[in-house]
Amino acid sequence: MLFVQAGDGYPYYARPRFPGGRPTVADVLKMRARQRELDVPEALEWVHETTPGLLDAAVAAGLEVLQAPLMVLDPDKLPEPHPFVKVLDTRPVEVSVVAQLAFSSPGTSPGSVGVRERDAELRNATPIATRHRHAVADLPGEGVLAVGTAQRAGDVVEIAAIGTLPAARRRGLGGAVTAELARDALERGASLVFLSAESLDIARVYERVGFRRVGTACIGSPVV
Repeated sequence: MLFVQAGDGYPYYARPRFPGGRPTVADVLKMRARQRELDVPEALEWVHETTPGLLDAAVAAGLEVLQAPLMVLDPDKLPEPHPFVKVLDTRPVEVSVVAQLAFSSPGTSPGSVGVRERDAELRNATPIATRHRHAVADLPGEGVLAVGTAQRAGDVVEIAAIGTLPAARRRGLGGAVTAELARDALERGASLVFLSAESLDIARVYERVGFRRVGTACIGSPVV
């Protein structure tokens, strides 16, 4: 099943029908051909535990598959709010800039990119409109060091795009942003809050703020 967006926003991906049969290599190749025809990203996402046979088919069809821990929130384990983390109705330009710098150095290890690089990028940055909720860790004298986004569908909320400037890592800011987005989602009536961690190291950050692993999110993209 291929989703195609109408208007602006993030491009969608394809996913197997659920419940359904066992996808084949031919199915994945057909999907990729249709995505190229529509000029949309060749992206495929699914939960491994619900469609386990798709992993081998996707790899055989030329996709590289990230197997990310799929995690859900245990509300009773949320930590106390961080004093300098807040959720916003609008998306300040810092959200895009900090996320871009954070994802250019993936993982949890500290790095050299920090406030100076952020401020240089902000001088030429353009605000982006969005309907999602965003959270920032805005520290006195330092500004926005970590960001995140929450996307809602009915009473389910997915937390995504959590990023911390490399020079500000190992200070608990990414976890604090995640926790505040989760708290905001619950206060606004969400019955389920989930996320996908890029690695086991990152999953441990989310475990510390109340998330537990329930499965594996598979994210397929063309081999570069």
